[in-house]
Amino acid sequence: MATPTPQELTGNGLLSTLRDNDRDRLTPHMMIFDLKAGDVLQRASEPVTETWFPCNSALASFMVSTSATNDAVEVALIGREGAVGGIVSNGSLPSFATATVRNSGKFLRIKTSALEHAKIDSIHLRHWFSRYSDCLLAQVFQTAACNAKHTINQRAAKWLLAALRRTGEREFEMTQEQLAELLGVGRTFVTRTVSKLRAEGYIETRRGVFVVANESGLSALSCHCTTAIENHFDTVMHGVYPAD
Repeated sequence: MATPTPQELTGNGLLSTLRDNDRDRLTPHMMIFDLKAGDVLQRASEPVTETWFPCNSALASFMVSTSATNDAVEVALIGREGAVGGIVSNGSLPSFATATVRNSGKFLRIKTSALEHAKIDSIHLRHWFSRYSDCLLAQVFQTAACNAKHTINQRAAKWLLAALRRTGEREFEMTQEQLAELLGVGRTFVTRTVSKLRAEGYIETRRGVFVVANESGLSALSCHCTTAIENHFDTVMHGVYPAD
C-alpha cells in the first residue's frame, strides 16, 4: 500500500485519459495496492465505500448470486479500461454484486466519498464517469444476451479473448472450476470445452494456468460479443479500452 506516482496512474485507461486538473483532484486521495486473485473488492448487499481502478494486467469480476446456496456467475469483467464501485452513485449505497480480483496486479483505491466530492467540483469528471457507466451497462447487456444465445465453446473463447485484450498477457491463473463458475455451467461441460480447445490448438493448459496459443483461431470460434463491447467503448470513450 502506497501513494501512487503520476506514472502509475497511467496504468488505468479511465484515469490516463482524464484532464490533468481532474487527475490532480483524485491523486492525493489514492492509494496503490498489490492484490492477488481471489481478493474481494466489495461484497453483495454491503455498502460501497471504496472505488478500485485495475491497472495494467490486473482484472476484476462482478459476480451475481443465482441461488440460495450462493452459486454465482460473472456478469462483467473489468480491466484497465474501467473501475469497480461507486462510479455514478451518490452517497453510500449497497452493492448488488460481489467484485473479486480475477488476475493479480496493481489496483488504485479511492474512498467513494472523495470521488463524489471531486465529481461535484468537476462536471467533466462527472460526465466522464457517467460515460463509463454506460459502457459497463452495455457489457452487462451483452453478457445477458451472450449467455442466452451462444454455446459454451463460444463463450469460453470470448472470455479468454476479453482477458487477453485487457491484460496484454496470454497466460492466466485460472482453474477449470473457476472457468465453470465464470460461465455459470457445470464442471463437466467446461472439461469437454477445454479438451476441445486444447486438442484444436487454441489453448494450452497446465495446473491452474490457461495459455492462449492461437488468438486468431479463438477469434474465429468466439461469438464476437467482445468485439461489440470494444466498439461501444471506442464510440463512447475513445482511447480508454486497450488497443491491439
